[in-house]
Amino acid sequence: MGTLNGKVAIVTGGTSGIGERIVEIFVEEGAEVVVAARRQEEGDALEKRLGVRFIRTDVSSEADVKAMVDAAVQWFGRVDCLINNAGIPAPITGVAEIEAATIDQILGVNVRGLMLATKHAARVMLSWGTGSIINIGSIAAHRGGLSGHIYTASKGAVLAFTRSTAAELGATGIRVNSISPGAIVTGIFGKLAGVEASKADRLTDLVKERFSTLQPIPRAGLTDDIARAAVYLASDGSSFVNGQDIIVDGGMTTVTRGWSTMVAGRTEMSNRIKAAAASL
Repeated sequence: MGTLNGKVAIVTGGTSGIGERIVEIFVEEGAEVVVAARRQEEGDALEKRLGVRFIRTDVSSEADVKAMVDAAVQWFGRVDCLINNAGIPAPITGVAEIEAATIDQILGVNVRGLMLATKHAARVMLSWGTGSIINIGSIAAHRGGLSGHIYTASKGAVLAFTRSTAAELGATGIRVNSISPGAIVTGIFGKLAGVEASKADRLTDLVKERFSTLQPIPRAGLTDDIARAAVYLASDGSSFVNGQDIIVDGGMTTVTRGWSTMVAGRTEMSNRIKAAAASL
């Protein structure tokens, strides 16, 4: 407790899943937190429950991103940490079925949004000569056959952008690192199955069961696992860590699986989620 006392953090996509758990843990560790996301109702609820500040933000809009950073400075006077967590998944389709509109949508949030948030947060951090930027990547960026092609490409770009900006900003006292989650239990997999968002968040037990068998450590990955890694990268304890990607996957990337195995597993899980959602 208290690892992040006195620090001001912005968490994008902070109203559900990994982002929400990062917000909760950062508050526990003493940080002042600005939550930036599109879901107003959930953001308002977080404000009441945790005492954070919420600003409705579409990270693919530069105006929204600038307003997000400006609000954080207005409320707290500075920005010490940016967690670029906002992201959206892509359908698991063969490369011959990829839609141009889907490419634009995924890259608009997962890559453009992250770049814009980094741009505006860095401008503030440069005036202080310190800061930590944490980008949420994916093990899909390390291995083929773990997710859809567009999503995989977007997360590969995240890791490349992390290294590139770390090379520039590290000299100014601003560290840039990333975290690559493995199979983490969140509602995003229900949404991929076509289940409405509020229901998807209530069907995570099915995901947990499926994900408990995918890596050498025999349990599913939890949002807490990623949040604890983020605390480390945001804290002074990681002051000599820059340009690195921390893989938090229970050892999944040590195991080789093919595209067809992944597609079959995702399809089976999606079917089970849809069946369960029908009874809610």
